[in-house]
Amino acid sequence: MSRAIILVLDSFGLGAAKDADQFGDIGADTFGHIRDAAANGAANNDSRYGSLKLPNLEKLGLLAAHHQNITGRPQKGAYDGLYGFAQELSKGKDTPSGHWEMAGVPVLFDWGYFPKTVPCFPKSLTDALIEQCNLPGILGNCHASGTEIIERLGSEHVDTGKPILYTSADSVLQIAAHEESFGLSRLYEICDVARKLVDELEIGRVIARPFIGSKGSYTRTANRKDIAVPPPEPTLLDRLSENGKRVISIGKIGDIFAHQGTGEIIKADGNMALVDETLKAMQRPISADLIFTNLVDFDQSYGHRRDVAGYANALEEFDVRLPEIQTAMQEGDLLILTADHGCDPTWPGSDHTREVVPVIGYSPTIPSKNIGERLSFSDIGQSIAQHLDIPPLAHGVSFLE
Repeated sequence: MSRAIILVLDSFGLGAAKDADQFGDIGADTFGHIRDAAANGAANNDSRYGSLKLPNLEKLGLLAAHHQNITGRPQKGAYDGLYGFAQELSKGKDTPSGHWEMAGVPVLFDWGYFPKTVPCFPKSLTDALIEQCNLPGILGNCHASGTEIIERLGSEHVDTGKPILYTSADSVLQIAAHEESFGLSRLYEICDVARKLVDELEIGRVIARPFIGSKGSYTRTANRKDIAVPPPEPTLLDRLSENGKRVISIGKIGDIFAHQGTGEIIKADGNMALVDETLKAMQRPISADLIFTNLVDFDQSYGHRRDVAGYANALEEFDVRLPEIQTAMQEGDLLILTADHGCDPTWPGSDHTREVVPVIGYSPTIPSKNIGERLSFSDIGQSIAQHLDIPPLAHGVSFLE
C-alpha cells in the first residue's frame, strides 16, 4: 500500500520569495540567517554552541535547495531525496493559505486584516463580543506578540476577568485567557462567538490562546484552538476522503482545515511529541493513506519570539529524529518535508516573512532528483494525489512525473 507523510516544519522558509517586496520582506531568509548566526556565534548561548548541524536534512538536499533559491544555480552533489523549493501563489503569508495551497487550493482572494492602530479592532466588533458574551470589557485591542502581551496584561486579566484580544500581520483575531481563573471552556465559547462576528470581515482565523501561571511566570498551554474558515474549494484531504482514503491529522492540521476531510485528529504538545505521534501513526498495523503533521514550535516558540538559538536547537532536534521516520517508512511510502511560510527570527518585528518553502521528498522506491523551483505549493498536493492514485487536483503540477 502506498502512503504519504507530510511533515510541515511550520515557518521554515528558505529565503525571500519573488514577491517579497510586496510584503516588506526583501532579504528575509529563515534558514540562511539561522545558519549564519550559528556559524558566527550569534545563535550560541548556554543551550547550544557551534555551527548548525543538520546532516540528515543535508543528505536529502536541504542545503542544495536553499542554494538554488538564493543563487539561481543548482548545487552539485549526490543527495538521497527529491529536493527543491516552492513559491507561494496565495495572497498572504499565513498559516491557512500556506497549508491550503500545499493541499491543492491556493488562496487567490484577499483576506481581511486589522490595521496597526490602537485600538485595532472595529468598535462594532468589540461591543458585540462584550454584549453577546457578557464580558466586563476587553484588554489589548492591538497588534502584539502573544507572549509579550500575556506577560504585560495577564495579571490585569486575572483581576478583572477581561480577556486579552490582539492580532498580528496575519488575518487573525487572537483571544488569550487564563485557563483556571477564566476557564478554558468559556474561552472557547467566546472564540466561537468571535468567529461568527469576524466572518463579514474576511478574517481567516480566530485563535484561543489559553495560559496558566501567575505574575512574572505566565505560560501558554497546549490547549490552543484555531477556528478557521473552511477552504474555498475541496482540498487534497477532501478528495482523499471522497476516494475512500484514510487521513490522520496531527497537531493543528484539523483546526487549519476547519475539520474538513481531516479524518482522525491527534494532538500533542511540542515538536518531539508530535514526531512521536507521527511515528506511532506510521507503525500502526492498519495505517492511514495520508499522515499530515504540523510541527508548530518552529513558528510559535522560536520564529515569532525571535529566538535564533532556540530555532537552531529545534532544527537539530528534528534532524536527529529524521532517521527514525525514514526507518519507519514502508516500500511505496512518500515523505514530504515542507513549510507554510517563513518566520525569520532575525527579522524586525514578530510576524511571518514572505519566503519560499522547502519541498524535500524521500521514498525508498523513488530515485532522488533536483525538482527545482516550483511555482506553487500546490505541486505538493498534486504529487501526493498522483502517488496515492486519486484523480488530479484542480491546481498544481506533480514533481513525480
